[in-house]
Amino acid sequence: LHPHLLGQDSPSLSLLPYWLGAGAMQLSPSWIAPDFAARIPFMLLLIMTLAGTWYAVYYLARGPQAQPVNFAFGGEAKPTDYARAIADGGLLALIASLGLLQLSHETTPALAQLGFYALSFYGLAALPYRPLVCSLGLAVGLTGLGLSGAPMLALLIGLGGALIEVTNHDADGAGAQGRRDIWIILTICALASLISWKLGLWHWRVVWPKATWSEWRNLGRQWLWFSWPAWPLALWALWRWRRHRWSRHMALPLLFGVVGFAGSISTSGSDRALLLTLPAIAALAAFALPAMSRSLAALIDWFTLLLFSGLALTGWFYWIAMQSGVPHAAAASVARLYPGFAPSFSLLPFSLACVATLAWIWLVRWRTSRQRAAIWKSLVLPAGGTALIWLLAMTLWLPLGDYAFSYAPLVRDVSALVKPQGCVQVNAMTQAQIAAFQFHGTLELVPHTTQAHCPWLLLNSTAQTPLPATIDRAQWSLVQTVRRPADKHEILLLFRRNPSAGTP
Repeated sequence: LHPHLLGQDSPSLSLLPYWLGAGAMQLSPSWIAPDFAARIPFMLLLIMTLAGTWYAVYYLARGPQAQPVNFAFGGEAKPTDYARAIADGGLLALIASLGLLQLSHETTPALAQLGFYALSFYGLAALPYRPLVCSLGLAVGLTGLGLSGAPMLALLIGLGGALIEVTNHDADGAGAQGRRDIWIILTICALASLISWKLGLWHWRVVWPKATWSEWRNLGRQWLWFSWPAWPLALWALWRWRRHRWSRHMALPLLFGVVGFAGSISTSGSDRALLLTLPAIAALAAFALPAMSRSLAALIDWFTLLLFSGLALTGWFYWIAMQSGVPHAAAASVARLYPGFAPSFSLLPFSLACVATLAWIWLVRWRTSRQRAAIWKSLVLPAGGTALIWLLAMTLWLPLGDYAFSYAPLVRDVSALVKPQGCVQVNAMTQAQIAAFQFHGTLELVPHTTQAHCPWLLLNSTAQTPLPATIDRAQWSLVQTVRRPADKHEILLLFRRNPSAGTP
């Protein structure tokens, strides 16, 4: 229930993501690899994020203050049809967000937080319409968010959601129902906070960014690209709906967005904390669609077309150069950045990449054709382009991505030096490095202490960092400096115990 890795706690102070991964490994049949089984809950969490965002936007758009003005002679869209169209736009805006591209496909606590954040968003948005189901969803969302390492965020959105209900509970003439919803939110928020406190997950971990121009400039750049192209539409929605800023369809997404931004700033600009803002920004972007001008829609279309088409052409160009060696300069640049990588060809990934590229061409043609399109038409190309780049990365560039991001080459190099004596002491190693050596290698890792008897010592260091005081140079001799092939800044120092040192 409280997992450790070689005696170290999880740096994120989260429990539930590890429970989900371990449970999936225990319940999966023997023919499923354990590392793949551990990914299954995180795939479901991503699906829950997409579904939670769609339903949250749908129920927010069902509100009377979010509905368009009725036409004088009728002919306007039905409330449910309008809400579905707005929800479709919100989902496309979420898929199109560049920040979702990589972080949402990792087995990390950040994805668990995102999934439960979106579930909480749905619970608060749909609570007046489906009180029983949404009460359960809100309870699971806030509790899961706290158990995933963010109990303060769960408390803030719970209290903020109750405050929004206070300002809106008489808007539809349902005062008793509004008061009931307020008490439901406060009760669930208190129980979720209590569970997190009982499990020791409340810790002060605030790290503010440095008060320098360069630090805040980098944060600004991160915010600009992370939620593109949804953030311009979100700002436009806040302006166009400024007279209804306290209505539920504006106030709830604004609450979730502000809390997510605050979480990112208080963790020194962490992009993983910034991930939580994406469902809220996508929801705001969806409500900008009815009031978006044709010129703005055309600008987004042309920018998206040029951006993703250029990225796709660049990806194909360098992949062909890497496979064939022509042109030589492009192939040489890849070899220089990733020394030791041997390209390989597989028919299935190549076929999938071709299908994805043809689908992008068809999508561009459909978007530029003369036909009546839905309200979400301006977000089709951004969402399709993001999906195209991800598919190309997971097909054509997957072998190189595995080589660049995996620790397997580093583990292989160290294991070749240590064998056949596989006992290794480790010092200042990150949890990622420890997990990699335990997964990819057959070495026996033990923490570095004066009582350890291992003949080898592995130290995580850099070229400029002096040896720690705990390393006795009279006992240890440096054997090899091992570098990660794709990251020159990641250096491991391998020591061997001197024969004259004896047994400690």
